[in-house]
Amino acid sequence: MAPLLLFLLLTFATPIAAFLWRGVSDAEVAPVLPRTVATLADWNGTALPPEPAFAALVADLRDARARDRDTGGGSIARAAARLNADRPGFRGLLPMTARRVERPFPGPAQDAVFAISEDWRDIETWGAIRRAGGPLSAFHALTALDLQRDATGAVRPVPDNQAVFRAVLLRSLWISLLVTACCLLLGWPMAWLIATTRGWANTLLLGAVMLPFWISLIVRTAAWMVLLQKEGVVNAALGSIGIGPLTLMMNRFAVVLAMVHILLPFMVLPLVAAFRALDPRLPRAAASLGAAPWLVFLRVTLPLCLPGIGAGCLLVFIQALGFYVTPALLGGPNDQMLAWFVGFYATRSVNWGLAAALSIMLLVAVGLCVALYGRLAGFRRPGAA
Repeated sequence: MAPLLLFLLLTFATPIAAFLWRGVSDAEVAPVLPRTVATLADWNGTALPPEPAFAALVADLRDARARDRDTGGGSIARAAARLNADRPGFRGLLPMTARRVERPFPGPAQDAVFAISEDWRDIETWGAIRRAGGPLSAFHALTALDLQRDATGAVRPVPDNQAVFRAVLLRSLWISLLVTACCLLLGWPMAWLIATTRGWANTLLLGAVMLPFWISLIVRTAAWMVLLQKEGVVNAALGSIGIGPLTLMMNRFAVVLAMVHILLPFMVLPLVAAFRALDPRLPRAAASLGAAPWLVFLRVTLPLCLPGIGAGCLLVFIQALGFYVTPALLGGPNDQMLAWFVGFYATRSVNWGLAAALSIMLLVAVGLCVALYGRLAGFRRPGAA
């Protein structure tokens, strides 16, 4: 087992752990402004910091600019980008201040810094530096929950026009639940038919369920684009009978339809296993004792099939929660799920910290689903009652 375990640790667990670590680490600002961060550690955030904080800022920026010039590094730019994520305007403010404080100036450092920009008179500007002091920070995690800290350290919600991620999380959960429910409704009769059919019909039906696994996810999603687009097959068929064209793409309907098609086999297969393990004599015995068909289903069939239902729902829900390609290609702006935002911040805006924090949200949601399944279906020890 050791080679396989080592392979999984190096190629799977370690990269994921390193990525998720970015969601709680904060190491861009402290190496550039060490004296400033140390001076602000005891600052109460209710008024502008004292003169030593301004002097520390000037000394830190002079040293960082000299280092960047000697080594060709971009530490000030990286620190400015991190601070800009908290307080817009830092991307230009910090490099400009670093350039102008290089020249000697008479008088207190506070007056010189104020002369560079009036932004340094804002308490929240200094609060952003203190919040980025590291080495660990809840900044990205709070941002992923539409929360923020003020200069005093109190946590409060972001303005309504900036709140995004809680709505995206709720949307992702709702779409995943809807897809899971549709897969269960469609997969139950299909699984029952497969489990109760024998011979070549059983092989044919099971092969029809397994066939989508032979085709790439992107190919199946692209096929739905061909079917549902304005000049696609479905609208062409509807147009031949005088209906349409209908808007079948770039909406919630297209996303749910394609996700159900892709994830349906993951619901059918656990249900087939549950139905095949069901002793057919038990429903017949309940019926012979006078139970109506609906009562046989509720009191005998459904409880005995709950492990298969739970496994299928868990597989479908977890995979739906992390879907990226299908909503991106078939959904509109209001249909994108949390995974799309993880990809956006990781590849387009290069905000790895926020992307990692959103990934932690997905991981927590999956963990809660597994815990709920364990609570309802039971992770029992062999031989336990």
